[in-house]
Formats: sequence, C-alpha cells, structure tokens
Amino acid sequence: MLESVGLDPVEERVYRFLVTTAETDVTDLMGKLDLDAETAETVLVSMRDRGLIREASPDGRRFTAVAPEIVLGSRLLHHQQSLDWARREVEQLSEEYRGNARRRDAGRLVEVLPNRLAIREQLYHMQANAREEVLSLCKVRAIVMPATDNDEEPAALLRGVAYRVVYERDLLEEPGMQANVAYGVKLGEQARAVHRLPVRLTVVDREIGVLPLVQEAGISEPTAALVRSGQLLDALIALFEGYWDRATPLRVAEDGALTEGAQTCPLNSDDLYLLSLLVAGVADKSIATQLGISQRTVQRRLSHIMELAGAQTRMQLAWHAARERWL
Repeated sequence: MLESVGLDPVEERVYRFLVTTAETDVTDLMGKLDLDAETAETVLVSMRDRGLIREASPDGRRFTAVAPEIVLGSRLLHHQQSLDWARREVEQLSEEYRGNARRRDAGRLVEVLPNRLAIREQLYHMQANAREEVLSLCKVRAIVMPATDNDEEPAALLRGVAYRVVYERDLLEEPGMQANVAYGVKLGEQARAVHRLPVRLTVVDREIGVLPLVQEAGISEPTAALVRSGQLLDALIALFEGYWDRATPLRVAEDGALTEGAQTCPLNSDDLYLLSLLVAGVADKSIATQLGISQRTVQRRLSHIMELAGAQTRMQLAWHAARERWL
C-alpha cells in the first residue's frame, strides 16, 4: 500500500509495527514479525539511513519511527509532483501523436458517434475533462439529452470552466428551462438567446466538438460527428462566435449586483431577468407560466420598467436598455 512513497512490503510491515510500538530492535522484529536476524538488521539499517526511523538508544540497537506526516508526507508530495509532471508530459506527447496522426490520416479528424448513448457519453466525458471553456449552441427539442439533465455543467462551472451558451428562443419556453438557465447563470454561465440556430453544437477547449447529424429526434438512432482540432473545427467555432455576437444576453444577478454599468441601473434582479427574457423574444404568456405569476403581473412589471426607462413602447425600452447597458 505504501510502495508509492518508497516502502517495500517488508519495510511497510516494520514501519507500521514501529508506529504502534515505542521502539524496537532486531530481536523484537524476529519475534513479532517473524523475520530472520539478517533481514531484520538490513531493514532497520536501510530505513534509518533513509530517515524513516531513528536510533532510540545510545548503543544504536533500538529504533523508533519518525512521524508519518514528516517522512511520508514529504515523499507523497514529491510523488504527486512527479505524477503531475508525468501527466503533463503524457498530454503533450498525446497531442503531438494526434497531430501527426491527423496529418497522416485525415479520417482521424472526424469520427461518427453511432447512437444516442455514444453521443451522451462523449458529451459527459468532454465536459468532465474540460479545462478552460465550453461553447454550446442549444436548439429546441433535444435529441440526446435535455439541458436540464446536464449534470456535468454545474460541476465544471464550480471548478472554473467557462461556459458560453446560445439558446434558441423557443427552447426557453419549454417547461423548466428558464429556471434551469437562471441557475446556470448564477453559477457563472454566460447565456444568450437568438430566434433560430442552424445546428446543435458543443465544443470543449477549442480542441474537440460534437455536432449532431440530424435536426430532429426520430424513430432511428441519432448520430453525431466528433470533430477534432483542424479547419473544420475552426469553422464550427467561427459559426458559434457569429451567433454569439448577435445574440441577446440573458443575465440574472443572484444578489442584485450587476456587471458593467450596474451603478445606473434601477432594476432589481427579478426585473432585470424579466427584461432579458422580453428582449430575447419570449412571449408574455410563456414568461408568466415559467415565473409562476399571472400575465397581468408580467404586464404590470413591464409597465413599471418602461416608466423607469422613460419608454413609451417595448421597442423604446429595448433600445434604452441597450444604450444604458442594463443587459
């Protein structure tokens, strides 16, 4: 069990014995651990020379254990540092191997995921191993898994992975989606909405992406393309960035604090979220249903927001919100 910190099985038995015993000598080890005299002597001298134990008597025949957190803790830290270095080397070698393999065989750039299970497992794996960023285009009517089932995103956000997600507006009208998006935004997701998206897409760390090859779920199993680094992935990332730039931000502040321009915004977090849904094109009826309030309440709150903005129409309200950078 302690081989990883440099103890062989016999040394581990001796060290464990010493941890539970004040001190020991060759005779004790022969009797308690059933070791012969030569083995006991060799092990004690070796462990002493390596700082695992120290002499406990003037004649140097009896020994006691050095505290585990001192002798083994430092060894464990060094071992962990060596593993981290080796892991980075393996990652670099793997990337070089994949790059050379792709240059030799273009077929390695794209792999077909043949069914729903394979796509789902790949999406989980990609997010679980994401280091920096996840980009997603989310269309209405999921074909692999609903956004509400994506348990990997909260865990990734909490460990510092950035998420940028563009949602189709109709998707925000599906049951539970507005609450799900708000939860993600509170954890750090950057969310935006557009009227229509051409494809579903997930890209992780700008190195690998999944692009479903069917638009709607049907009787047959869905398939998807697993796209690795190359010009095709660069084109998909450019497609994402194009829709991201013209999408409408969806923001909600957990404690009422806003980002840039927050000092002049008179809206609380609830009204700001309602406004972001309105500007994204979500209908009043859907907003009311998802927020659990009446349509009349939605209209009353919008009238209050328009009054604060000095706007006579919703178009003027959207223009004012953009100009004042409320969103």
